[in-house]
Amino acid sequence: MTDTTLVALGVQNGRLACIQPMVEVNHSDLPVDQVDVKGAWVTPALVDCHTHAVYGGSRAQEWEMRLSGVPYAEIAKQGGGILSTVRATRALDEAGLIEASWPRVKALASEGVGCIEIKSGYGLTLADELKMLRVARRLGDLAQVEVSTTLLAAHAVPPEYAGRTDDYVTLICEEMIPAAAEAGLADAVDVFCEHIGFTRDQTERVFAVARQHGLAVKGHMEQLSDLDGSALAAAYQAWSVDHVEFLSEKGIVALAQSGTTAVLLPGAFYFLREKQLPPVAALQAANIPIAVATDLNPGTSPFASLRWAMNMACVLFGLTPQQAFAGVTRHAAKALGRADRLGELSIGREASFCVWNIQHPAELAYQMGVNPLRCRVWRGAKLEG
Repeated sequence: MTDTTLVALGVQNGRLACIQPMVEVNHSDLPVDQVDVKGAWVTPALVDCHTHAVYGGSRAQEWEMRLSGVPYAEIAKQGGGILSTVRATRALDEAGLIEASWPRVKALASEGVGCIEIKSGYGLTLADELKMLRVARRLGDLAQVEVSTTLLAAHAVPPEYAGRTDDYVTLICEEMIPAAAEAGLADAVDVFCEHIGFTRDQTERVFAVARQHGLAVKGHMEQLSDLDGSALAAAYQAWSVDHVEFLSEKGIVALAQSGTTAVLLPGAFYFLREKQLPPVAALQAANIPIAVATDLNPGTSPFASLRWAMNMACVLFGLTPQQAFAGVTRHAAKALGRADRLGELSIGREASFCVWNIQHPAELAYQMGVNPLRCRVWRGAKLEG
């Protein structure tokens, strides 16, 4: 991370074809089409491996109520909470949902993010979940970023299924997952496995059907309590388990055996004023890859800045800047099943990288409010910052 050797990167057909110290380069062999970044830092494009960036409406007023001491149960009784976002998202057509979500995706891309995971989960009907996934793919085209789409229909129980959670899980398994897989709209399936979400048994039903349809699985696990969801996810070779504040030793052993990535989401920890720290030292001791993501969403982490998530991971969770950087590059790529293409600068990988106006890589997690990105290269094409 601190080696200051000047290096030449060669790009051909959208891939990195050469990585060579400048002192070894034969300048007469350099192509006409070249860019001198004058000693600037170059890193892989960043990867935000957990977002809910597509949604309608705002919950700023709800946040204000929480700050004044109104309990979440009362806010939900007044029509707030996740179901308020569901209503707002359902009310928008695809064009309206693109317009509402574009500023968030654009903000991430402008900070150097070249791959974004976007979940559904605010539609909770077949039509609205597929609408969200189509919008996520379209936003990737508009922002010139790769989007990994995740079906998160098991995010909450919609009002029309109140008191009938098992029936809603049946709808997810029999209609939503097959439809998303057949349309090619989802790369993975996620479940909020929690006492206010879905049980371990319900989660396993969803995972089993997802795998039957050739989709990867991910999990919102151990955020508020330990339901042993991470061990279950590991048994299904999950790409990642996310949050993990209440992860047990059993879960850590299971993750280490499966190679599943643990994703830290410090934005939600900060915004909700949580106290239970994720077991970072134990994860590191077990050599489990640790990713860092924004968890960008309207209710618990309304932050469209992966660099800010890096900062919070350092300040709140004790990661070093170098560990946080690995968490938004190679480990984040692994959390999306893309470790073979993204997250590192090496020959043969996709030529998606960033050029930064910084003096030291720790600056990426250090100063917020100033964007040091000079330009972004995506699949070999130079884009503006």
